[in-house]
Amino acid sequence: MYLSWKTKNITDFSSENINSLYNEGFLFTRTGKGDMYQTRSLRINLNKFKLNSENRRILKHTESITLSVHNIPYPDYDWTIHKLGKDFYATKFGEKTFSAQKIKELITNPTKSNFNRVLAYSGLPTAMKHMALKDVDDKRSTSYPLGYCIALETDTLLHYCYPFYSLKSKINNLGLGMMLKAIVVAKENDKKYVYLGSASRPTDTYKLQFEGIEWFDGEKWQTDLATLKQELK
Repeated sequence: MYLSWKTKNITDFSSENINSLYNEGFLFTRTGKGDMYQTRSLRINLNKFKLNSENRRILKHTESITLSVHNIPYPDYDWTIHKLGKDFYATKFGEKTFSAQKIKELITNPTKSNFNRVLAYSGLPTAMKHMALKDVDDKRSTSYPLGYCIALETDTLLHYCYPFYSLKSKINNLGLGMMLKAIVVAKENDKKYVYLGSASRPTDTYKLQFEGIEWFDGEKWQTDLATLKQELK
């Protein structure tokens, strides 16, 4: 369960309104069009972000991965994407965490989805293991889908929201590499913030390894990570 202090449903989807609500600790959810919840939101202030040694190590391990950004509805959608997402969330978090139908809806139906971007990550087929030759599409022999993230972009922010990737990949730190590549691209495109969801569980501490992290305490944004780590214990 996510930590939630307040909920609301909006009908104004302008960048100005979304930016303002995200600044008040609200995030979009997948439950319904316009649904938001206020939580202990995490974001990176990109004015303060710079790569640290651990970030560089992860980018080195994932340098063969390419990132492309697409609008929703995603033009290259097919059933293998929602299967990849369903398998990922079922393995990582439990069978009923994220249905294939909901993943498809978020990526293909703007009238029901609060999100407007798909971040698509690809690499060489050699980045996969246990892959039979018949499973490699000849047309994509130089680039194979590794993962995706359902995201929200406005003029000032990127919400890196629902990532999923192949658990057959041999690439170390693939999930963090995907996140880092999105952060770097957001900074290169003059965004002010990258939102990383909520900090509500002990496992969320992996999101704290970036320079410029801020967290919403219910009233204002904080930068004291020691206090946040105590909250997450």
